[in-house]
This record gives sequence, structure tokens and C-alpha cells, in this order.
Amino acid sequence: MRCSSASVCSFRKRIKVREAVALWASLYRTKVDTDKLLGQLGLQDKRNAWFMTLSGGQKQRLFIALALINDPELVFLDELTTGLDPQARHAIWDLIRGIRARGKTIFLTTHLMEEAERLCDRVAIIDHGRIVDINSPAGLIRRHCPQRTVIVTTEDATAEAKLAALVGVEVSHGDNGALTVRGDAAGLMTGVIQCLADHRIRVTDFQTVVPTLEDVFLKLTGHTIRQ
Repeated sequence: MRCSSASVCSFRKRIKVREAVALWASLYRTKVDTDKLLGQLGLQDKRNAWFMTLSGGQKQRLFIALALINDPELVFLDELTTGLDPQARHAIWDLIRGIRARGKTIFLTTHLMEEAERLCDRVAIIDHGRIVDINSPAGLIRRHCPQRTVIVTTEDATAEAKLAALVGVEVSHGDNGALTVRGDAAGLMTGVIQCLADHRIRVTDFQTVVPTLEDVFLKLTGHTIRQ
């Protein structure tokens, strides 16, 4: 879908969505229901729109439709939701899940860790062109970010000392009486809840913070901005 010359670009600008879909569909023996595909991508109402009148997000969705039009067994998607609004991004995520559920193989390149965590069975984290680790999203999180965090808000002055007495935890004091308790995932929440119950510590808020794939990415590749 890249322009190789000014004439090709001019032609592409003046093609309608339905014409582009029909053209690409004519190239394959096997094809999906194009009306359904356009509907899934939110382009049904744009069937008669000129390509040049589409927004950036709509053009991106059209490119995805053309890539999927022949129901391929193997799909390569590069930054497929870049520049899309949340509604369009979630619609495409649902579409990808449907493709995966039909047994297709998808290679997805993305800088959005939430996208990788939600969609991928296996994730390869690449740093400077080298794979630094590969596993399922949950496996990467367990391996590189095993700690969990519990944030307890209480007015009880004894709570910090009581929680700090738990084995293998670190406690820090925050604003508004919030205590941040960090420790290994296994048993941390149970230990904190048991401690609060045993000492009858009244809490006004209780939150758990679970590490994400983004935490893993930053840990493996560093926090500094890339040039």
C-alpha cells in the first residue's frame, strides 16, 4: 500500500473505499465477507467515500481491511493501532482476537505494551535489534517483576510497625496515611490482610498494584529516552 510514484498516489487518493476493497478482493480466490469486515472496522458508512477524504485512523483501518481480505493463514501487522482513537483501537483488538480464535497466526509489531499484553500469546522484547527475552506476557512478568505492591490507607499509628514486622516486605510511608507494602507475590496479600485483621487495624482504602508488561520492558531496556 505504499506509493511508488506520483501517478500511483494520485490514483489512490481518488479511489473509493468500496472500489479499493473490490480491487483487492479480485486478486484472491479466497476472500472474506467484505461488508462484515468493513463493519467490524467501523468503515461501513465510508464505503462510498474517497480515500483522500478519510482521516488518518480511517485510512489505517482500510489498510488493515485490505490485509485481511483474503483470510490469510499468516498475518504480519506493524504498529496497527498507531494514531487510532480508543474506540477504533478496541475494535481492531476484537478483530485480532477473532482472527486468532480461528487458528490464524499473527505477528504483531507494537510499542504499546498494553496491546501486546492483551493480544499476544508470546512476546519477544527486542532491544537494539536483539531479542532480550521471549515468553508469554504473564511469564515475562513473573520472571522479571516478581514483586507485588499493596497500598494501605489508615489512621492507625501502629500500622507501619506492624506491617514492617512481616517477613520479606518493605514498607514506606506516603501521603494521607498511605503505607506502601512491597514483597514477593506469593503470600504478600494474604500476609497483609492477616496482619490487619489480627491487630484490628481499621483501613480507609486498600489497593493492590500488579506489575505490567510495560514494567518488564522498562526493566529490560532501561528508562532513558531513546535517540
